[in-house]
Amino acid sequence: MKTQQKIFMNRELSWLKFNERVLEEAENREVPLCERLTFASIYQSNLDEFFMVRVGSLIDQMLLDKNMKENKTKMTPQEQIDAIIPQVQKLNRRKDSVYEEMMDSLKEHNIHLVNFQKISKKESEYLRAYFQAEIAPLISPTIIGKRQPFPFLKNKEIYAVAVLETKNGKEKLGIIPCGNETFDRLINISGKDAYMLSEEMILHYVPRIFKGYHVKAKTLIRITRNADIDADSMYDEDLDYRDFMVELIKKRKKLAPVRMELSREMDGEIIDLLCEYLELERKYVFYTQTPLDLSFVFKIQDILRKETELFFEKRVPQRSPQFNEEMPIMDQIEKEDKLLSYPYESMRPFLKMLQEAAEDKDVVSIKMTLYRVAKQSKIIASLIEAAENGKDVTILVELKARFDEENNIEWSRQLEDAGCRVIYGLDGYKVHSKLCLVTRKKKGKVSYITQIGTGNYNEKTSRLYTDLSLMTANVDIALEAAEVFQALSMGETVEETDHLLVAPHCLQNKVIHMIDREIEHAKAGEPAYIGLKMNSLTDKKIMEKLIKASKAGVKIDMVIRGICCLIPGVKGETDNIQVRSIVGRYLEHSRIYIFGTKGREKVYIASADFMTRNTLRRVEVAVPIYNTDIKMQLIEMFITMLSDNVKAREEDHNGNYKIPKNQDTPLNSQEFFYKQAYLNAENVNS
Repeated sequence: MKTQQKIFMNRELSWLKFNERVLEEAENREVPLCERLTFASIYQSNLDEFFMVRVGSLIDQMLLDKNMKENKTKMTPQEQIDAIIPQVQKLNRRKDSVYEEMMDSLKEHNIHLVNFQKISKKESEYLRAYFQAEIAPLISPTIIGKRQPFPFLKNKEIYAVAVLETKNGKEKLGIIPCGNETFDRLINISGKDAYMLSEEMILHYVPRIFKGYHVKAKTLIRITRNADIDADSMYDEDLDYRDFMVELIKKRKKLAPVRMELSREMDGEIIDLLCEYLELERKYVFYTQTPLDLSFVFKIQDILRKETELFFEKRVPQRSPQFNEEMPIMDQIEKEDKLLSYPYESMRPFLKMLQEAAEDKDVVSIKMTLYRVAKQSKIIASLIEAAENGKDVTILVELKARFDEENNIEWSRQLEDAGCRVIYGLDGYKVHSKLCLVTRKKKGKVSYITQIGTGNYNEKTSRLYTDLSLMTANVDIALEAAEVFQALSMGETVEETDHLLVAPHCLQNKVIHMIDREIEHAKAGEPAYIGLKMNSLTDKKIMEKLIKASKAGVKIDMVIRGICCLIPGVKGETDNIQVRSIVGRYLEHSRIYIFGTKGREKVYIASADFMTRNTLRRVEVAVPIYNTDIKMQLIEMFITMLSDNVKAREEDHNGNYKIPKNQDTPLNSQEFFYKQAYLNAENVNS
């Protein structure tokens, strides 16, 4: 038991360590000020989702079986929550501290948020007049009483709460929703450099709202609600699946609260009363000195946009040297495999390939899986055009893509209206693969273009996330991709493959087989190697095999951005495993698997992390890289990421992350890849 606890880390605690690395970027004074604001906002929004999904799931588990234990550290749901809460409180204190520091720094750039205690009489008069004219008519206050029950508080909305005393000494509770799209949240005070948040203004003028009462105490609150709904377990077969998902989204908005945040400390009895109304335990109440929603920082960034030193240097995705964009893209892919690396290289060749397929009279069909797409999607436009041009277009739209369901529901309607065949995923499995298959028939001969990626059928996030996209005319890969689509069309999953790794049946087992092969090489006294790049590692079966490989002498390097439940460097167990996490300007999202040493290495790119949900409960696809140049390119990228000593943190044998201390020349891998992309584009243009 003791040994297990040293080797494995609890998933939720590992995630909190990841969000701590995000917070460190907000604390890092070498990061431009406005970008630090972004990281603070990301930290907060990450934490929102963590409570909505992960903490919500743990609370549900406690209701089902409080003695249930997770399989790595054997912690019960209660033990996990008891470990999570103090960690969150500790991190939030750091967030409060860095927020105050950043706000002080903004004053040097003529931006400051008003403190009502420090404003002049003239400013006070202006604010009062503004409130009366612009905000007061639009708010809807409620006083809780026999005739007015406690209102439903929306997820992540801000409310002003006041303890009101009547003339005869009785106490009542007043609640005011502070969110309203008709007035600005960040209010400029009479054209000056001073700003105020609308919820702070509402809170300040609570006495004017509840006239006839004495305001004994007041605060802003924000509720986070559980969002962890198992769509498959709730599915009613008598409903249209799309209609069912619409109802499910409505239901999620009304789930039980899992957290309450307060901007000011209140009397314990009032907190207890709020918790009673919300059916929330007191331990899920958090005080914070920062605004309850930091999304307003993006408005501040817009105001300061001309002060370029406050932002990262502008970077634009570059033209890939692998493509001549003046020539047909599909013809170039038929000659040789191509790889795009986002955000360093532009997504244009893939978009152009899809548009060519929509217009090409020889293209007979396009098949594609869609998980997340942009709101203004050129990909969707090309698919619609293809269908309208008479092509057989089959699209799997994953309606269970968490928090993107509404967007995907709307796209599925438009695709169907255009004549596309739309599939809505599988019972019990999310379809997370990034797969596109174009079939051409020319002079009786059939050919294929297959695109397989690590993510990003989204023009917007392709500029923010690091992802890889392979395009190939390889027939073996195409035929297996066709098998994947055929299985999906019948509501089934692929049972066996020779080239692709396809979860849920042909990925985990094949990965374990390749690890076993490296163990055999190590036992034979030969060099053995495994290199893995992904977002998260939680699959216990794979981790146990990696431990076995480490013990056998296999060298294992892993670049894991987020959750890593395997602790490296533990003597006699994981001595040969190194783990690094890169948290920088761009979200690391690409997945690369490398098995074997130079000359015999197998290299894959994939949509799957090594999480049980990916390896066994989703349809995921990893594609082997057969082109030697692309294989070498990916290995070099991986080596560069291992050498990052600016944005990478190295995990030690205690599970703590630190920036590597060495005498090497500073290397920020993301900046390196962008500089390389600019140089490559210059060479192409010249």
